Parts: sequence; C-alpha cells; structure tokens
Amino acid sequence: MPTDLVPLLSQAFGARGELLAALHREHTDAYRLFHGSVEGAPGITVDRYGDLLLVQSFHAPLDEAAQEALAGFYADALPGLALVYNDRSRGGSRVANDLPAEQLSAAMLPRVAHEMGVRYRIQARHAGQDPWLFLDLRAGRRRVAAEAAGRAVLNLFAYTCGVGIVAAKAGARDVLNVDFAASSLAVGQENARLNDVAPRFLQSDVFPAVRQLAGIAQPAVVRGRPMPPFPKLEARRFDVVFLDPPRFAKSPFGIVDLVNDYAAVFKPALLATAEGGVIVCCNNVAQVPRDEWLDRLRRSAAKAGRPVRGAEWIAPEADFPTRDGQAPLKMVLLRV
Repeated sequence: MPTDLVPLLSQAFGARGELLAALHREHTDAYRLFHGSVEGAPGITVDRYGDLLLVQSFHAPLDEAAQEALAGFYADALPGLALVYNDRSRGGSRVANDLPAEQLSAAMLPRVAHEMGVRYRIQARHAGQDPWLFLDLRAGRRRVAAEAAGRAVLNLFAYTCGVGIVAAKAGARDVLNVDFAASSLAVGQENARLNDVAPRFLQSDVFPAVRQLAGIAQPAVVRGRPMPPFPKLEARRFDVVFLDPPRFAKSPFGIVDLVNDYAAVFKPALLATAEGGVIVCCNNVAQVPRDEWLDRLRRSAAKAGRPVRGAEWIAPEADFPTRDGQAPLKMVLLRV
C-alpha cells in the first residue's frame, strides 16, 4: 500500500476532468475514478455508481489510515457520496471485511446509477461478489446501442442484462437476455422496470440455449448420461449478438475456457448471428494477446462457413487507462 495514496488519487481525478464533464453531459454518473493497476496502487479501485463510492482492494486490505485518507479526499472532491469499502484480497475475490451496522445498512441499500441516461440498479453488497454493472464494458454497451435500433439482439452470459437494457432503450425490436443465474436475471428485470422497456429473459445454461438458436441439436442424453433440464427453443438468427463469457466455467453441457477454447462458445453464437449482422466478442483474460485472439476468431468463423467481413476493436473508455494501449478487456465487433 503506497504511503502517498492521496497524491495518486488527486492525479487520477485531475486526469479525468474532461472525461467526467463529458460523461455528466450525457447523464452518466457511473465511472472509474481510480484504476490502481495503472495509476500507482495495484489492486485498488475506486468506482462511482450514482451516489455510491465503491472502494475495492484485491491484493491486500487497506489499513485504517489509508481508508481514512481516501474517504477524506473524495469527501472534498465529490461531496455527498456514500463510501463503501469491500476488501476482496482473499481467495476467490470474495468480500471479506465486516462493516459496522450503519455502514452495512448503506452497503445493502438499493441505489440507481445512470449511464447514457439509462438507469441501472446498484448495490454495494449483495449475495454475489462483483458489482452489478461492469464499468469497463461501457464502450461495448455504447457500441451496441449504436447498432440496435430496429434489430433483434441476443445477449449471451447476460449477467444483470446491461447490454440488453441499453439495446432495448436504443429501439431494438427484440432483445433476448440469456444467463444461468436467476439472481442476475432478477436484477436485469428490475433494470427493465426502471427504464420502462420489455426485453425477454431466459434462465438457461448458455450452451443448450445458443446451440438450439443456432440450429445445432442439443441432445437430452449425451454418452448415455441424461442432461439436466433445459428450455426448448426454435432456431432463429439475431442481427446483433453480444458474447461476454466468464474466464472459465464448466457445466454438463460444455466448458467455457477463454484461454484455450474460445471457439466452443464463439461458434454457436456466430451461427445464431444473421447474415450481414454483427457479433461483439469479449475476452477479459489479460494474458491472451489481442491480435492472436482475433486471428483465432477469424479462423474459427471461416471454418464454420461464416467468414468475418470486417473487424472493429472497441476499447474501454478513458477512465480505464492503460500503459501500452492494450487493455486487459478485449472487445471486438465482427461483421459477418
């Protein structure tokens, strides 16, 4: 933990002056204020979500003096925000620190943050670990909004459905959000109510859902073993597909592995994309080289008979600075 934390916070806040003014003009009050891995304090992040200031530590806990210094700085820089500190430096990045009763009540309070005028439900502490809105995906949500009007949108590994909500607000004629976790979709449904939109929500393992949409059979029995129940779907294609899988996940239906086998989820998602449509692919594994990953996507698409006609990188916005222009989160829009 650096002893000069306040100067680092001040420098980061000053560097964001023009960006924050632009975000506020477009009715965005959800952004990263301090990205410690690049701005001098690895493992520390500070995010604003509406009237909430969420501080998180991932490598080691913040000591009391550091917490007080951080709180004092932001009380002057952005007065009126409720600060919640989550120490996630233990195994599995689980929130480990207890809070006094008053602070815990504030941490459990449902709040609303805004991004490009879209409202999102936020809670500093909940049954899961990660915030309900990933801020580095803002650029991806912005790009989907630009593509969505009048089109059918499929949001895979939807989590709390931020992409699906912004697509619906942008005028998509149909939006389907697919995620295995009922708790995440429940937040997505609350987001839909907050924005007076009506996307669809499907609780399902993504593999059987996207395979069926792509016209690939999903057997009820595989190698003599019955599969868990899954929704039965008709094949159809979508104009815009958003694919944001976790780094690694395993289920009876398949394995998600962004390092070794992105194609396992990419191929059926691609086949569920309409001719002339777009698929936005995300990979949040820092050590996967960007150009090598894109080359794999191109080869996988060609092998599936759906060659890539154009590729556009989508970089996280300026509140997520990098040293070399290579952000850990890679997003690419493929025209197919």
